[in-house]
Amino acid sequence: MAGSADNPEGRAAARQLQVETHGLDVIGDTERKGTPRTLFWPWFGANVSILGLSYGAFALGFSISFWQALIAGVVGIVFSFLLCGFIAVAGKRGSAPTMVLGRAAYGVRGNRLPSVISWVLTVGWETVLCALATMATATVFSRLGWGGGTETKVVALILVGALTVVGGVMGFDLIMRLQAVITVVTGVLTVVYVVLVADHIHWSTVSAIPPGSTQEFIGALVFMMTGFGLGWVNAAADYSRYLPRGSSSRGVIGWTTFGASVAPLLLLVFGLLLAGSSDKLGAAVAADPIGALTILLPTWFLVPFAVVAVLGLVGGAVLDIYSSGLALLSAGLRIPRYLAALVDGVLMIAGSVYIVFVADDFLGQFMGFLTTLGVPIAAWCGIMLADLALRRRDYDETDLYRPSGRYGDIPLTPLLLTVAATALGWGLVTNSAAHWLTWQGYLLRPLGLGGKSGAWAYANLGVLAALALGFLGTLALGRARVRGQEAQAPSPTDAGAVV
Repeated sequence: MAGSADNPEGRAAARQLQVETHGLDVIGDTERKGTPRTLFWPWFGANVSILGLSYGAFALGFSISFWQALIAGVVGIVFSFLLCGFIAVAGKRGSAPTMVLGRAAYGVRGNRLPSVISWVLTVGWETVLCALATMATATVFSRLGWGGGTETKVVALILVGALTVVGGVMGFDLIMRLQAVITVVTGVLTVVYVVLVADHIHWSTVSAIPPGSTQEFIGALVFMMTGFGLGWVNAAADYSRYLPRGSSSRGVIGWTTFGASVAPLLLLVFGLLLAGSSDKLGAAVAADPIGALTILLPTWFLVPFAVVAVLGLVGGAVLDIYSSGLALLSAGLRIPRYLAALVDGVLMIAGSVYIVFVADDFLGQFMGFLTTLGVPIAAWCGIMLADLALRRRDYDETDLYRPSGRYGDIPLTPLLLTVAATALGWGLVTNSAAHWLTWQGYLLRPLGLGGKSGAWAYANLGVLAALALGFLGTLALGRARVRGQEAQAPSPTDAGAVV
């Protein structure tokens, strides 16, 4: 036999065929494995999506030059994924999902507020990725003359949804193996795509794009942050929790940041060059961010392109559906993890149906979604980072599940700080492209920033403000609370009821 349950190879194979039973529980020492280097695979596989090329058109859509867009992209991508790296350290220090570790800052049941926000964000992201994969497949089939209409979209949606749901339901071991395969296949095919369309780049046209204002540059920078790392911070510890406790914190930060950033950075540069060379391509990307990239391709590469597009998007969606299931459990739903992932899969498919068959303005709704949920997630991220920075000891794992434990039940300070930071942030962002979000931006005029039509209207300052207020507020108000928690003796493992 190739392997048996009596050797590591056989045990690994057996794990891959089983549904992960872990939910919100702590990963035991005997099940922790790997090194920080292994974090490269899930993070690279989740972010190697060819969607990264489309962000070049998104960035130039802020009416800034190539160099401004490049700087905004590099800073936004690396800084936002560095935040993921820092939060990933909490995973190896507590060996529990990200939204359970957040209970140390928010209390056991107080943490349900950010858990609900996290759940909405991850379900939203997996929906967007599933819809994009469906539209890309339909575009490729249309160019090949194989259909591309409603029937094609329905079949594509079913296949993409099934791949995503199966990965999310099966859990950690299958995801890690799947992401390694996606990394190799999409990496190779993306390089081929770049080679094939490189002759469409016209540097004279790109370099002639006029520079934009400071406000437009900041708007692009914040958009890149929310589109990349800030969309992942609430799941950053879900994979590092399987690492041994003694794993290097620097290694966790470095491999998370590097694995997540390297593909988007390379894709962004090429995407900027392509979009900057063709106004037609930039406009097409706004309607169909993946399918529009087929305009430049020879017919023979359309099927491989569909493979790389779908696999890259599925890689991100699988991580999202896994983490959204965990967030749903942390919000208070008492069902097995795999059922929570299945529930989210149903919602993902329903949302994808709306985007693919009903919505007529993808980019406007997408930007509205990112900036609106980016504000409370930025507030949560600031609070989580400050709480983590204040701690000198690992988490008391038992008390993460006990409302009567050291972390408390519903502490008011972090909850009020989150509400205040979110209210401030929403008052400083605008979403005119999404009509249901036009109420935002209510602080721009009172603060002398020109109102909803002024120069600062699309700078999205609210995301940065929420991040800063959450971080600085927790540093100022949370130090004594953390010191009191860490002064207590370790809890017995059978100490009372858990949540």
